[in-house]
Amino acid sequence: MASVALLSLAPGSVAAVILGENATPEAIAALNAELGLDRPLWEQYLRWLGSAVTGDLGTSPVTNQPVLASVLERVPVTVEIAVLALAISLVVAVVLALISATWQDTAVDRALTAVSSVLLSVPAFIAGPLLVYFLALQLGWFPVSGWSRIGTDGLAENLRGALLPSLAIALTEIAAFHRVLRADLVSTMREDFVGAAHAKGMGRGYVLLRHTLRASSFSLVTLVGINLGRLIGGTVVVETLFSLPGLGQLVVASIISRDVIAVQGIVVFIVVVYVVVNMLVDLSYTWLDPRVRKVAAA
Repeated sequence: MASVALLSLAPGSVAAVILGENATPEAIAALNAELGLDRPLWEQYLRWLGSAVTGDLGTSPVTNQPVLASVLERVPVTVEIAVLALAISLVVAVVLALISATWQDTAVDRALTAVSSVLLSVPAFIAGPLLVYFLALQLGWFPVSGWSRIGTDGLAENLRGALLPSLAIALTEIAAFHRVLRADLVSTMREDFVGAAHAKGMGRGYVLLRHTLRASSFSLVTLVGINLGRLIGGTVVVETLFSLPGLGQLVVASIISRDVIAVQGIVVFIVVVYVVVNMLVDLSYTWLDPRVRKVAAA
């Protein structure tokens, strides 16, 4: 409902977009009546919601395509960008956090903390153009824009086109994950079970990876689920910047054309994905720490 109300505040209407600049007020009013856009917002929303609960997200009056079909057509691009960004973030953040925790309060730790502070303040709309300039224009490692599909261009070209926008989103996530995991690792290292593992003669690396890292992952896993919304929000920026045919570009195009039906459908789809991912995050706690299973059973 909030997205409908906000979009209604923007000047113009979808009828004016469909009919063009030379449309008369009478023609626009007639089309609004035909589309049901002359009714109160609450009535429009309830009518749409009644269909949405059955899986019908409506049909876009601009493209004349079902919104769900348009979403499903574009969601693989957004999912690939988000998952690749998340994978990059986790791999880099875990390595940096392990280094920081192992050499805590040293020059190495302070340097990594300073770098993460800088990355945390660089949003995707700034990181994207910088990466394009240095890695695409200057070094020529990646294409400036466009999307290569796996089925037609192959996996290598697909990853080459997806890596730069994913990296633009991942930079901020790397910093956030590093700071959270480093703090938890330092705290876990002081626990008795870690000291007992060392006393049994277990190697430092084994204890760090097998015992300390796993027990320190609760906050990180929670943050991954919470930050999914920020990852999807970041794809709106990078998909527009890199001309990627994903959900982000569809949202922007729908907002520009005042396509309320499409915007509502996309927002609901993203919300459902967000809720499902956070449910999976909650279920993963039992795998990370067997004590959670015992508490739940009790």
